[in-house]
Amino acid sequence: MEKEKYVAYVGTYTHGSSVGVHVYELDVENGYMKERDVVPVNNASHLTKSTNGKYLYSIADEGVEVLKIDQSTGDLTPINKVGIDGMRGCFLSTDQRGKFLFVAGYHDGKVTVVHTHRDGRLGSVMDGIFHKGLFSVAERNFRPHISCVMPTPDGKFLCVVDSGIDHINIYKVNPTSGKLKLLDIVRCDLESGPRLIRFSSDGRFAYVNCELSNEILVYEYDGSGKIPKFELIQKVDPRMDKDEKGCASSGLRISPSGKYLYTSTAGENSVAIFKINQKDGKLTKLCILPISGKYPKDIEVFPDEKTLVTLNHESNEIRFFRIDYHKKLFVMKGRPIKIDTPNCILISKLGDVKEPAYTSEDEG
Repeated sequence: MEKEKYVAYVGTYTHGSSVGVHVYELDVENGYMKERDVVPVNNASHLTKSTNGKYLYSIADEGVEVLKIDQSTGDLTPINKVGIDGMRGCFLSTDQRGKFLFVAGYHDGKVTVVHTHRDGRLGSVMDGIFHKGLFSVAERNFRPHISCVMPTPDGKFLCVVDSGIDHINIYKVNPTSGKLKLLDIVRCDLESGPRLIRFSSDGRFAYVNCELSNEILVYEYDGSGKIPKFELIQKVDPRMDKDEKGCASSGLRISPSGKYLYTSTAGENSVAIFKINQKDGKLTKLCILPISGKYPKDIEVFPDEKTLVTLNHESNEIRFFRIDYHKKLFVMKGRPIKIDTPNCILISKLGDVKEPAYTSEDEG
């Protein structure tokens, strides 16, 4: 039986030796990566795959760029790029049908909906909404900064996380026009700074990391009604030292199996691993340890869940750690890979394509 093959795409700012999206071959068994190619993209700050797995979308200075994925090698071929009628984005996601691409705008507090074509090309901007805030003198908070945009697992709603005004706005997306309708607002604590949202593998729980209050918020999610329900059931501090000042929660991931949650903290430069209770969704700490780098902006685990990857944005490197869940620790392994200003990582299985529920009417 042929072994499954994976590649990793790492988005970087265009700085020094980094020119965009770097392509790495994954050695899952040995827990390491080897660079094989790099594709120029202007300041690739976030990446996501198309719903069918054939294309890679990247934030770019021009808006969003789409690249075709070679399913045998993982190599990338640029197709086109489109503007988003606003400042550059910071986060991307797609709907379940493969019709829409959602863009989070940190700098201008705007969520944008872009039409996607079957052939991978990006089309027109379908809608764009600017969040409104208090607009105080303070730049960091009290002003809209959309940091994440994520559909709910059932495909019914769109969660838009705003770290500036401490809201998670819940929208309904019109399946034909792509227009957004605000349904509800999940209000986090004032000046908590919610950053990212991830859902459990069964879709019943949502996890939000707050970069200012340094907390992980656990919500029970119910999307059965016309208005979704998010009930806060737990708060967890992922830091080594709870009295440490100048920390900010950064990366947030859930393992492929859905059994573990990983989060990184800038400032004290650590990673925390939690076990997810499969019945009630709550978190139990396994370990919180330093990662010997500066600003772990993003993190990920290999498909076998044995290797932890940290992208250390300020120390310009990618580091690897072997996880021992039984002993509740992780240990650095191998040499770090030098790369200037890494922002995000996406691990992709070669040949993993599917056709979404996309009709001829959607193409219009």
